[in-house]
Amino acid sequence: MSTALGIEMKTTALPRVEDKDGQRVADALSNVLADTFVLYLKTHSFHWNVTGPMFQTLHQMFEEQYNELWLAVDVIAERIRSLGFIAPGSYEEFNRLTYLQESPVARNASGMIAELLRDHETTARTARSALATARTTVDAPTEDLLTQRLAAHEKAAWMLRSLLAEE
Repeated sequence: MSTALGIEMKTTALPRVEDKDGQRVADALSNVLADTFVLYLKTHSFHWNVTGPMFQTLHQMFEEQYNELWLAVDVIAERIRSLGFIAPGSYEEFNRLTYLQESPVARNASGMIAELLRDHETTARTARSALATARTTVDAPTEDLLTQRLAAHEKAAWMLRSLLAEE
């Protein structure tokens, strides 16, 4: 193959995750994506609606968390696309794929913290399951992404759990 500069280039196809394995990984990533998006939306809502003596602390913490989740949504969706599959992107798809429950109404601050804690723990389990799938297919980029997601959810859960601890 010749480039625009007239230099001969030899191209070698990169090894790909096999289609069957790629589908399993994409499906597992789709669950992580759905959990992440639902958690993003819930965290953003709680950011808007939190009240009480811990308002400033929680308002800021929730903002940091929803910003991190928003960036993660894009990275996860792009990994699904890089595997050659369509990333889910509708509320209907996310609702079908998520392991999280919708929050009917904004609760008090401690209820919000407890719910986000449960959701981060659930999302960490979803990421851990997807990580196991990625490992069986020897998909190092997905393993790396999911290891980072798992660490982020475990850290968020620790922070939220600390807020609920008795002194």
